[in-house]
Amino acid sequence: MMTDEERIELQQNNPLHGLKLETLLQELVDCYGWDILDTAMRFNCFNTNPSIASSVKYLKKTDWAREKLENFYLYRFKRMPRASAEEFDLPPRARTFPHGLEPKEPMPLTVDSILKSQAKAASAFKNRTPRGRNSRR
Repeated sequence: MMTDEERIELQQNNPLHGLKLETLLQELVDCYGWDILDTAMRFNCFNTNPSIASSVKYLKKTDWAREKLENFYLYRFKRMPRASAEEFDLPPRARTFPHGLEPKEPMPLTVDSILKSQAKAASAFKNRTPRGRNSRR
């Protein structure tokens, strides 16, 4: 079992550690733009008259949306390794990464590449999910 001190030390290698939500969002908008963020996140605040201020206000009030954006930042923008099974249920800001692990260049994304990825994920989900109520007999 990891001590709190060890977890804090490892957590300091998390790119979200000490990063303000406004700064995180500005980095993503500067790199990808609102259209790509809207396609990937599907948040209305990224679609209708998007601004940093209104989006930050929404994200501060909506934990699931903030965590979704932070996951996007960690795993697509910073391209950190996926969370371990042990840490999967932790919020992104509480996850740990090995000391010295450096973020990579942002993943190149387009609206089309995101839509294709979402369609592939939806198809895989549909193929895994039993159809209808009586299919579990």
